[in-house]
Amino acid sequence: MTASTGGQRFEVDALLATAMAATGRDDMGEPAWREGLERLLDDLEGSARLNELGRTIVETEVAGYLGNRMEILAWRRDHPEVAEGAVTRPIVIVGQPRTGTTILYDLLAQDPANRAPLTWEVDSPCPPPESATYDTDPRIDEAEAIAAMPDLIIPGFTDFHPLGARLAQECVRMTGGDFRSMIFPTQYDVPEYNRWLLHEADMSSAYRWHHIYLQHLQSRHAGDRWLLKSPGHMWSLGALLDEYPDALIVQTHRDPVRVIASISALVALLRSMASDHSTIARAAEQYAEDILIGLERSIDARRDGTIPAEQVVDVQFHEFLADPFSTIATIYDALGLEFTTEAEGRMRAFLDTHPGDGGGGGTRYSFADTGLDAGELRKRGLSYQEFFDVPSEPIL
Repeated sequence: MTASTGGQRFEVDALLATAMAATGRDDMGEPAWREGLERLLDDLEGSARLNELGRTIVETEVAGYLGNRMEILAWRRDHPEVAEGAVTRPIVIVGQPRTGTTILYDLLAQDPANRAPLTWEVDSPCPPPESATYDTDPRIDEAEAIAAMPDLIIPGFTDFHPLGARLAQECVRMTGGDFRSMIFPTQYDVPEYNRWLLHEADMSSAYRWHHIYLQHLQSRHAGDRWLLKSPGHMWSLGALLDEYPDALIVQTHRDPVRVIASISALVALLRSMASDHSTIARAAEQYAEDILIGLERSIDARRDGTIPAEQVVDVQFHEFLADPFSTIATIYDALGLEFTTEAEGRMRAFLDTHPGDGGGGGTRYSFADTGLDAGELRKRGLSYQEFFDVPSEPIL
């Protein structure tokens, strides 16, 4: 299939050749993508401990990211007007994982004024979606079939994290095309890549690519404003605001001890698709540190003005769960946006059929599974909890 089939190592040029053959394209644009991919592939050969299915998934996904990048750039070259499209005042949800970001994102996406990138168009962006066929595009059914696959391999995964062609997709699937993305440490145990990503990588190229992606998607199906989301933004708030200086930020907040337990359980389950050695304790070892670093960076971003006070609203997880629509009304008011009756009605209808999981916990995992010291984590997260007035939750 590619250079890694039959026990051979992953090779950037072999994967690139596969993508070129599939697309008939060869322009990858800005060269920063290569460093990230090389680092990722090196780590995938070691710590990730991939099984046979995992290697196939890597080959397929990497070739897909490369192919999408070439296709988008080719379309942009042939349709230069795409580059003139403005991306102004996007709403960006940046809370840590397992803090209600997904259900909040899905609810806000029901507002016709909010243009959220849907899974089907992010995964298969070329040609760009058309307004006339946006709800009937054949790529929707193809994406739906792919979205059903994780539950076949790891039953119950979508109870943890919903998947679907028509659901709003996270920004990490777009920045994945620059191979500077938290999607990869989420899917695979790649500690060296993760360390580089959080502490050394220049994320500006990832956000430039993200901007190109949005211009592409909106070129034939625009909206009043973009609605975006990814916990991955927490580690790169400066780069995010450099690219989108007028962004409207929504940050969700939850007890970091509960966040660490919940995301560790989710990541361990997801990694088990590609590796036979995935455990909650191993995921927790990484994510405890990462989460705390992200929280510290979010405090710094407020103190140093990276995120202007007038462009951000904070959402407490427990308040959102208790009264989601009052919370959403507060978000709209704080950001100076109109919360219409139509938008609220559509959101209520969505919530009736997609109630979410309430942040998980209690039945699928316990904090003890992490092998971590809750008291130590509580101490390290205290400055964040005090700064944002985040209450502690019971440790399950």
